[in-house]
Amino acid sequence: ASPKILSTITNRAVAKKAPIHLLSSTDDMVNTIFKIGSLVDVSGFLQNRAILITSQTFQDYNGQWRPPKEFDMETVSRTIVLIPSRLASTRFPRKPLAEVSGEAMIVQVWRRAVASGVGTVVVACGDEEIAQVVQAAGGRAVMTHPGHPSGSDRIYEALEILDPERTVERIVNLQGDLPTIEPVAIRKVLEPLSDRKVDIATLAAEITDPDERNDPNVVKVVAALGEDIDVAQALYFTRATAPAGDGPLWHHIGLYAYQRAALETFVALPPSKLEQRERLEQLRALEAGLRIDVARVEMAPLGVDTPADLDRARQFLKSDDTLR
Repeated sequence: ASPKILSTITNRAVAKKAPIHLLSSTDDMVNTIFKIGSLVDVSGFLQNRAILITSQTFQDYNGQWRPPKEFDMETVSRTIVLIPSRLASTRFPRKPLAEVSGEAMIVQVWRRAVASGVGTVVVACGDEEIAQVVQAAGGRAVMTHPGHPSGSDRIYEALEILDPERTVERIVNLQGDLPTIEPVAIRKVLEPLSDRKVDIATLAAEITDPDERNDPNVVKVVAALGEDIDVAQALYFTRATAPAGDGPLWHHIGLYAYQRAALETFVALPPSKLEQRERLEQLRALEAGLRIDVARVEMAPLGVDTPADLDRARQFLKSDDTLR
């Protein structure tokens, strides 16, 4: 079949003599676009590169992939999304391979990360079986030590393997059990890092369910967010109902973006007292003096910790058209 030209949001033609990049897979497509990201302006059209896409690649993306509007691809060319994943789980063994909308849950998360358009996406695997499933779907995977105590440690090892020359500046740590995460939320978590004083960025949504206000399984972030404040500095994270008094409470979403130096500092730190007391890893960073900023989003994604959560995710995705 004849290759197709990647359409752009402006429908503006590239120069006839522009160099051509022939892509043969979805992974090549994303990686090449980001490699030449410095040649893309904030409106999202290719200024002096033409990209030819094979029919299979075009169909895999359903003909819909394009750089997000007003998104600076030069800025994100040094960003990587790493998805830590392992089969061992006390509450839900083999969770990453559980079927969600006809695919393994880890593949659903990978697809949503790719759809965010923020950079290269790689699954950091603790088990070969996960890597095989991701690669069969067209994704990239890297094997890491199976015994890592946390996802942060796993993605750091993956980063060291993938980028020994240290060209990556920003790292998104996306949990592999968030099959309903919206691509826009992955883009949103990077916004606070535009301020170089911010070490780590994360997300929060306003709690609207009264039962969640006092639920210790719903982690709250104490930050001065509001209807007119989209980003604020995190002062504390807790399982308690906080802050006191009238006003909204904010449900912390466990999606993080790191400046590279901050991730390196974080994984070298020992567990802290408040971290161990609240069982919240992010408190280690606050106790060490790292600055965490929180970006507000409209809805918390459904995390899958139990088979019951999986059933809810399946029902949600039946009516979700994010990737269609």
